[in-house]
Amino acid sequence: MNIFKTGSATISCRHRLTAGTALALVILATACQRESPPKDAPEPESRANNVADKSSEALVQTTAAQQGGGEKGTEHPVQSGDMGLIDPKAIMQTRKLGPRSFSPYANRTFPSRALWGDQHLHTSWSFDAGFLATITPGDALRFARGEQLKSTFGVPVRLSRPLDWVVMTDHSDSLGVTAEIRKGNPEYMQEPTLKQWNQAMNGDPQDSVAAAMEAIAAQSKGTLPDILKNPKTLQSNWEKYTEIIEKYNEPGRFTAFIGYEWTPNPGPGNNLHRNLVYRDGRDKAIQQTPLTTYETVNPEDLWKWMARYEETSGGRILAIPHNGNLSNGLMFAMETYTGQPLTKAYALERQKREPLYEVTQIKGDGETHPALSPNDEFADFESWDKGNLNLLPKKPEMLQFEYAREALKNGLLLERELGANPFKFGLAAGTDSHTGLTTGAEDNFFGKHPGVEPGPERYKHVTLSFEGREVLGWEMSAAGYTAVWATENSREAIWDAMARRETYASTGPRMLVRFFGGWDFTEEDAGARDPAWIGYDKGVPMGGDLSKAPQGKSPTFLVAALRDPIGANLDRIQIIKGWLDQDGKKQEKVYDVVWSGDRKAGADGKLPPVGNTVDVEKAVWYNTIGAPELISVWKDPDFDPGERAFYYARIIEIPTPRWTAYEAKRFNIKMPDEVPMITQERAYTSPIWYTP
Repeated sequence: MNIFKTGSATISCRHRLTAGTALALVILATACQRESPPKDAPEPESRANNVADKSSEALVQTTAAQQGGGEKGTEHPVQSGDMGLIDPKAIMQTRKLGPRSFSPYANRTFPSRALWGDQHLHTSWSFDAGFLATITPGDALRFARGEQLKSTFGVPVRLSRPLDWVVMTDHSDSLGVTAEIRKGNPEYMQEPTLKQWNQAMNGDPQDSVAAAMEAIAAQSKGTLPDILKNPKTLQSNWEKYTEIIEKYNEPGRFTAFIGYEWTPNPGPGNNLHRNLVYRDGRDKAIQQTPLTTYETVNPEDLWKWMARYEETSGGRILAIPHNGNLSNGLMFAMETYTGQPLTKAYALERQKREPLYEVTQIKGDGETHPALSPNDEFADFESWDKGNLNLLPKKPEMLQFEYAREALKNGLLLERELGANPFKFGLAAGTDSHTGLTTGAEDNFFGKHPGVEPGPERYKHVTLSFEGREVLGWEMSAAGYTAVWATENSREAIWDAMARRETYASTGPRMLVRFFGGWDFTEEDAGARDPAWIGYDKGVPMGGDLSKAPQGKSPTFLVAALRDPIGANLDRIQIIKGWLDQDGKKQEKVYDVVWSGDRKAGADGKLPPVGNTVDVEKAVWYNTIGAPELISVWKDPDFDPGERAFYYARIIEIPTPRWTAYEAKRFNIKMPDEVPMITQERAYTSPIWYTP
């Protein structure tokens, strides 16, 4: 259903009747008009269906009149037999969506439900996760669809609500081999390194974590034993893996996507990972063995692999790049992986193959960074900026090529130079959990890998460690989920929505968000209870394009948000604009569009904080501030029709306890002062682009 309650239509009749009585008489009168069938005639399939057909006929006539199909000059209600009169003005007219009905939910051809999922999940079949994790792909899918499991270390765990879909993205490198190392397969034990890892995996959990870090480093340096790179083993395991996923795919109830993560770490440690998402079933997916980094670490080779898959199988596949904050400046570099200048062909291919980008996950948030957006008071959110995946130190100049907002601005610049935009992506989120558990909520966070499952000392456990450089447990971010506006819960519909970028990313809460851009939205549209009808009819949704501004007009945006039903109220909705000015320089600005309470912007243009009801000691908050829903129409006050631009919405919740606060309360511990205990969760919509 739509995210906002739809208002009632007005009904006028030849008699003074209530709306409910009029509808009852419509049904009764239509039923009475039917001729009695002959005694030997078969009984109609459904008496109600015949009544509905008559009612539908009347409403079609009404719609025809309201769209100009009736007599010219007709302004009075339309009559259909004894049906009564329906005022055409009571049913909102559409420009391009076709006829509307008395029922505000009928005739909808647009997506009407946000489907929630995780596009980045690992199980014991991933080479690194398997050093500790025992949750299998089948376990993970059962958990995601709402079943209770026990974690690797025996803790009962369940989601607050089932997810609608999940992409299984275990690493293609050495897929499924960790179990053989764990059980001591004699063939594997001939390798001293693998024997050492076997001992670690069957010993202390922290030894397993250390072995996993060693394996990741060896993989990024290309020094893994050859036995782990056997392509025949990979194909065999791929066929088993896809068979498991197929078993749990239930169109209409739960969608299990076939996928994998391609994990290049050149440098070593510069994270250029991509999640591959198949639109297809197993019959097509197994026709081509997944690409591994044993063959290549160049993203352009991945795109060629994707093209071959589509050509040979007739299937469809897309890639979602990993959060770029661990790439040390390579994720959105202004040159190719091999150091060549970018071309239009490159830009078009990247845009086609990678329509979405993972903007937030356990290893930090990737929307923007305070060094890149110094005037954005919400920029420093779950920042991971120490280095790359191997924690090789990051230089300040690398940041501009790692974060989504700056990449979107660079995309405008490249589009002007090349004629195509390589960084034209929508926004997605994932957990990147290596536990097999899609736990992205602050109060239900099971960590990056089983070595940092809930516990009194988790906050100080090492999450990443290389050559003395460390990321501690408390630095993990409990995130995130992707919402997809799809027409149904199926692989095809969800994948198609991803491909057209009609998605938004959440750091955890399942708030509902609509974002539309156009030229004719009015303040009155913000008062409607059916924003989707208005949004799709008068504009384009998130992920869409506007071009060639009508004379004298500025773009208008309809944005609406409804809080998570079991979550926190909303602080504000912001629209972030990025553009190229007349001198070709990149610009950005954050606009507060609608907010809770009666706050007013100060002399600096900043809105005062919403307040804070968090009781850290009790790990609770109160919805006595903020608003359950926010909706507004906003017009760009600084629009120049000659300047390329993009716009996306950011929805901010009121302050709530961070996962560390729940940990402190449940284990009765005191966190160090540097550990944050309060957070402000958020959602990011895919952008809408304007091109002159």
